[in-house]
Amino acid sequence: MKIKIGQNILSKYISIVQKGISSKTTLPILSGILVEAYENKLQLTGTDLELGIETKLDCEVIEEGKIVITSRIFGDIIKKLPNDEVIITTDNDNNIHISCSNSEFNIQGHSAEEYPELPYIDNESSFEIPKDLLKNMIRQTIFATAVEETRPILTGALLEIKNNDLALVALDGYRLALKKSKADCEDLKVVIPSKTLNEVSRILDEEEDNVNIKFTTNHILFDLGDTIINSRLLEGQFLNYKDIIREEYTSKVTVKTNNIKQSIERASLLAREGRNNLVKFEIKDNKMTITSNSEIGNVHEELDIELEGEDITIAFNSKYILDGLKVIDSDIINMNFISNVNPCIIKPVEDENYTYLVLPVRLAEVN
Repeated sequence: MKIKIGQNILSKYISIVQKGISSKTTLPILSGILVEAYENKLQLTGTDLELGIETKLDCEVIEEGKIVITSRIFGDIIKKLPNDEVIITTDNDNNIHISCSNSEFNIQGHSAEEYPELPYIDNESSFEIPKDLLKNMIRQTIFATAVEETRPILTGALLEIKNNDLALVALDGYRLALKKSKADCEDLKVVIPSKTLNEVSRILDEEEDNVNIKFTTNHILFDLGDTIINSRLLEGQFLNYKDIIREEYTSKVTVKTNNIKQSIERASLLAREGRNNLVKFEIKDNKMTITSNSEIGNVHEELDIELEGEDITIAFNSKYILDGLKVIDSDIINMNFISNVNPCIIKPVEDENYTYLVLPVRLAEVN
């Protein structure tokens, strides 16, 4: 193999496929990037067998070929080279020669024959979605996936399509985030690992193109154009989120998003010094009083609101409330309450497709 390619473009695409490579792999071949040169294209592939990323870029191919190069050293070398033309040459013994300007490296590669093939996914079950919409759906839900793997299914997000209604749902037992849209696709229900969705979001560019999403029983593929992300799906039964989201309420608060977010952020400065990051809301007479107590002091915040229904006193983990408020783009939100032991449901006034639900902390734990 012999190719010529610009240093900056090669470095960019190496960093993309590195997101599919685990630093903890027990298989040495998986710590490498599969490099394939053909028809004036360079194809780079990285995988940990759960997540695979494949990307293509234009380059001058003098001699076709393929080899596996250790990801970390390959990325570091290319990143540190001058912004000039890079020439990469390999021989039959898997030796790799990299030259750029006045720099030359000789490193040992691995045979490409040992590298695993990514699963093949056809177009039998697929749909398209605008890149910016997908990126926003991920941003508004992914933070609510579970971190601990005591319930592995909750470490992913549910993607559900029914009658062309699309929903992306994440929950961890303390809060739930739901974003809806439309999709022209047959009914399906799959759970996507949060790591996969995070990497998809990072790789998505700002172009106004569509992403083609394809499925099999066990895998999902995101076709971003030059880059393809292939991931194993999580197995198991996701919770029935529709039963958790109730429409009725006894108290409805309308408040400016930024005002309540800033008040909770200030209250949380002391809340995080105490137990469980607690803040307490007292809601009555079109006022919301937010308080927090800890061993080092207390804080009192007061907000103007619109209250429909009964007065209520309720407490929350401030982090869980803030996580939801930070991804809401609407200037005004509605907060619906049933009682101080039932979840609060937050809905942006200007976005009927987003719902955030958070469980309260029992007041006995606050006092």
